[in-house]
Amino acid sequence: MPPPSATPHDLSCLHLRDLERIAADCMDRQTRDYYNEGADASMTLAENHTAYNKYRIRPRVLRDVSRVNPSASVLDFTASCPIGVAPTAMQCLAHPDGEIATAAACKEAGVAMGLSSFATKSLEDVKAAGGDTARVLQLYLFEEREESARLIRRARKAGYKAVFLTVDTPVLGRRNLEIKNKFKLPPHLRIANFADGANGEGKEEKSGDSEAGYTEGEKRVMPRGPVTFHSHAANPTLEWGRDITWLKKECGEDMKVYVKGVATAEDALLAIKYGVDGIVVSNHGGRQLDGALATVDALPEIVEAVQKKIPVHVDGGIRHGTDVFKALALGADFVWIGRPVLWGLAYKGKEGVDLCLRLISDEFKLCMALAGVTSVKDISKDYLVKIDRSGFVSRL
Repeated sequence: MPPPSATPHDLSCLHLRDLERIAADCMDRQTRDYYNEGADASMTLAENHTAYNKYRIRPRVLRDVSRVNPSASVLDFTASCPIGVAPTAMQCLAHPDGEIATAAACKEAGVAMGLSSFATKSLEDVKAAGGDTARVLQLYLFEEREESARLIRRARKAGYKAVFLTVDTPVLGRRNLEIKNKFKLPPHLRIANFADGANGEGKEEKSGDSEAGYTEGEKRVMPRGPVTFHSHAANPTLEWGRDITWLKKECGEDMKVYVKGVATAEDALLAIKYGVDGIVVSNHGGRQLDGALATVDALPEIVEAVQKKIPVHVDGGIRHGTDVFKALALGADFVWIGRPVLWGLAYKGKEGVDLCLRLISDEFKLCMALAGVTSVKDISKDYLVKIDRSGFVSRL
């Protein structure tokens, strides 16, 4: 078992639940509601986490766990643990340093980072802050392809390892607190990858109000105006054959193409058919279709369908190192965490993200040792049982 961390404990924050509570007091209401809300009644948001409680770990004993190695390979990068920072938008709402602080913390911790298309720091600045850690660009494939193509070219040039194409936003889910709060980005912040010529090619920002696209009879009217999340992110025209082929061509040999938002075996098989490089099992943090499966509940059928032909990652609801262990035991190759990182940012900027990553990685390493596992590759469903609604336990 690894020695205790040399970093002193933050006695006010020993668990991600503590971090969530503290961060709530560090954010204004609009930011807190924007980050933490799910769609509609937030049922899927809640179940993303509580679904992990249906599983219990079967620890093995009398095994030499004096040398536990929690490292994992992801996108040709050896990460310190099989945990990455998921792409989340507009991080400067939580702290002025935003995505730069997150990137610096990921570099220090040796973990992968995903960057949202709608980041408040440019992908080039994030790359500079993150050094050689693995970075992926989360992509909304806009109806106006050139906007997305321009972003992909910049990411390739900056050395991003993959594109995570978000596929669960053909339309935007209903988020009631966003409506109630009339959410909008404060005027002192910007969506850095699209504003003020930040695309690196000297393109002027368009003028006028932004409007979402719509269908009128047989005619599709494209979104117009400056790129914003609410006007441009949703794309109901996406389809497997045409758009995956186009995206793979744009990414070339430099960047892998993952589809983020797969929740069924049928779509996992289509992902393989159309040549994607990996899958992220995701329901957009419970922010799209309320009543959809929790990601850990969707994971097993996707793992079974894929049969290790391509990597399967998962996000959503992971709040403890034991959750990471359970996801890997169910067949995930890698996990991503989102909201806890935002809580860390709100708490203490980079130092708060450091704390978040240290808490969950230490918990995971401790779980490995107590379960009798010394290598991530040895974590399997043999270490889990499932509890049904009647409380009966069954082996997987």
